[in-house]
Amino acid sequence: MEKHSLEHNAGNARMLIESLPYIRQFRGEVVVIKYGGHAMKDETLKRSFALNVALLKYVGVRPVIVHGGGPQIGNMLKQLNIESSFREGLRVTDDATMDVVEMVLVGKVNKEIVSQLNLAGAKAVGLSGKDGQLIRARKMEMAVAAGDNRPDEIIDLGRVGEVMGVDTGLLNLISREDYIPVIAPTGVDEESGTYNINADSVAGAVAAALKAKRLLLLTDVAGILDQQGTLIESLSMDETWELFADGTLQGGMIPKVKCCLEALQEGVEKAMIIDGRVENCILLELFTNEGIGTEIVGRRPRASHYDAPPVGEYTGR
Repeated sequence: MEKHSLEHNAGNARMLIESLPYIRQFRGEVVVIKYGGHAMKDETLKRSFALNVALLKYVGVRPVIVHGGGPQIGNMLKQLNIESSFREGLRVTDDATMDVVEMVLVGKVNKEIVSQLNLAGAKAVGLSGKDGQLIRARKMEMAVAAGDNRPDEIIDLGRVGEVMGVDTGLLNLISREDYIPVIAPTGVDEESGTYNINADSVAGAVAAALKAKRLLLLTDVAGILDQQGTLIESLSMDETWELFADGTLQGGMIPKVKCCLEALQEGVEKAMIIDGRVENCILLELFTNEGIGTEIVGRRPRASHYDAPPVGEYTGR
């Protein structure tokens, strides 16, 4: 065997040894993953995602997937000549748009993800929030400050909802049978009305309800950036709230960070915002000493990302 092959194999062995304490730590634990962005469009990243999730399952982790699908919905609305608009970053969802949302998220995107996971060797089951009343929802009420001492503007977003509850019994039943739940972000109210819900919010609510060990949000950015554009690797909850106050958090990052904080308040140990454009980002985050992206915890951990533990010792990043 050639020398470079031996060195390559030795490197692989070291990586496996490095991952061992993390595998031990996460075995039997729930990890909720919000799947969205570029990772859902690039074929290489789609395969990587499925293989990462399958590996988690094989080493004893209990993954739960919540997916988005905004670009796919937009494309279908365009094909059907249905006009679509946004207010405060949320899609205004009338009855016709809701039909398309449900068709695309539940009937197309969800089933494609299930197929990818099955092909990777993991058994997956597709769900919507309507199945077994998994996601209980109500109509979202939104008020926007009008300024100049005028009353707040009340925005009618149509069939846009917010999560009121999650049926953990259904998810635990599926998990006990060794299947991976894959959840489309729709919900249902007491009168069987269907709602379009932000996927980040659903992921946070599911993680909180299941008391997940980790909540991972896959995004199209490196993580939370400071005002100079530098990645912030680790934040406490208090430090994260300060980023709202000083204007560091902007645009689409605001709902992502809010759902992380809400999940942490409900007992999730850590929430991570990671770059879904990086191949094998899930394994790099969970099973390596450095991790990637930004972690948010109830208090700042003692060790930084670069304080690598000795073999067999787990620092929790």
